[in-house]
Amino acid sequence: MDIEENVWNIVNNKIMKIQDQTVVTMTYILREKDENGRIIQEATKDNPFTFICGMHQVLPKFEENLMGKEPGDHYCFYLTPEEGYGVHDERNVLDLDKEIFMQNGVLHEMVKVGAQLIMQTQQGPMAAVVREIGDQHVKMDFNHDLAGVHLCFSGEILEVRETTDDDFSDSCGGSCESCSGCH
Repeated sequence: MDIEENVWNIVNNKIMKIQDQTVVTMTYILREKDENGRIIQEATKDNPFTFICGMHQVLPKFEENLMGKEPGDHYCFYLTPEEGYGVHDERNVLDLDKEIFMQNGVLHEMVKVGAQLIMQTQQGPMAAVVREIGDQHVKMDFNHDLAGVHLCFSGEILEVRETTDDDFSDSCGGSCESCSGCH
């Protein structure tokens, strides 16, 4: 939306509110626990976050907390682990045979405690963190990095606009059948 269109919308009281199929541009600070917690991630006015509402691009409760907001609105809300990235589940921590990580009889250089690796699973590629390297096994944690963490999001809505065909050309090409309709 250009400046003239934005001014026209304001003068004619046509401020868009966040709803399904709107493009949202916003700032945010993601903190652990509350507004005084450790900063985990940040999107600024110089490098904002943009997503299409209703397209499952963000956490459902994140989206729900933003519904109805409009440009200029500030927000602050909290998500429990269940509303965020889930609780830490020990069943997602697996001892895998060390041979999987060997290359020419040597442990691959990327396999280090704390390293995040993309592992091929029956459900497709998944990120996992190396927790421990033993004589026979490598302990891999398939939980999300933020599993078990209480989250606090705060920021400002910068722009809300209707979607256009161009908004979908990069993400899905408009040809998927599982989608409820990009166009």
